[in-house]
Amino acid sequence: MNHVNKYIIGVDGGNSKTDYYLFDLQGHYIDHLRTGTCSHERFPDAYGSTFRIMRQHLEELLTPHDLQANQLAAAAFGLAGADIPSQKEQLGDVVKRLGFGNYAVDNDSFLGIKAGSEKGYGICSINGSGMSTGGISKSGERLQVGGVGSELSGDEAGGFYLARKVLRTVYDSFYRMGEGTAMTKPVMDLLQVSDKSQFIEAMVEGTVKRNLPNTELMQILFKAADQGDAPAIHVIDQTAEQLARSSAGCLNNLDFSGEAEVDIVLAGSVWIKAESPLLFEKYQQYMSDWAPCHCRYIFLQVPPAAGAVLWAMELFQGQPVNSALRHKVISSIEQVQAG
Repeated sequence: MNHVNKYIIGVDGGNSKTDYYLFDLQGHYIDHLRTGTCSHERFPDAYGSTFRIMRQHLEELLTPHDLQANQLAAAAFGLAGADIPSQKEQLGDVVKRLGFGNYAVDNDSFLGIKAGSEKGYGICSINGSGMSTGGISKSGERLQVGGVGSELSGDEAGGFYLARKVLRTVYDSFYRMGEGTAMTKPVMDLLQVSDKSQFIEAMVEGTVKRNLPNTELMQILFKAADQGDAPAIHVIDQTAEQLARSSAGCLNNLDFSGEAEVDIVLAGSVWIKAESPLLFEKYQQYMSDWAPCHCRYIFLQVPPAAGAVLWAMELFQGQPVNSALRHKVISSIEQVQAG
């Protein structure tokens, strides 16, 4: 049987896990492999490990189907750690060495656009454990804003950042002339400290060991803000502003001329599982000031990996995937991930 150019692959490579999906060109699900991370940032020899790990996993996925990478019609890779041009170039070299011919490699933020927008272009704001923003114009030009740290590129969102910001707010109220906050008692209870003199040790230890209860700290933040706590509202407002600066900045730096409405896809656990509508409300307010056109907000409810598969199909077809094929692919991946 001639396998050449009958299949595509989509890869969603995050900081903790990687999903590989094999589909045929008619949108039929063929196979799936979920493994640990392939991010070069997680290994001492960086791109060398990424190459070895991805080669092993691709063999696991493709060999049972008598396939090799150079036989696939197209492949799309959305990878964590693809943040700056040199990283994207080196990851592109890895994919090329793996044998792929027709492929796209970029940050995993771009998968949200392909998965969430019927148009296949727009902006994706990721607000999960971390934060990054990706944009794709109608012509296919791509731009990433942020993703390299709060100090350098304004990534002042995400569960890891917000948890530390809650601790900082409580610490400020103790020792840095900060306003008293309703977050103090629940945070002290959560960290199991009874006196403010013990607070900094618990705070530093949790940060160094990276075992802070991020989800619970964010729940405290949103609950306090909903109850009118001014310091909590300030944290949320500041984060909404930074998210909107990245989204609107991405939007203004790409060519969306002629578009009456641009899709803004919101992805990641903080956006999707928000304990309160306050963050989104404030984000919308800032966006209305800075966006050059009307925005249509879409909370991403489908797996981002679907974006990788749809992107690969788009590469093969040379145009956006039609609605029927989109829904066929998304439905298949949702069923796989549902177990």
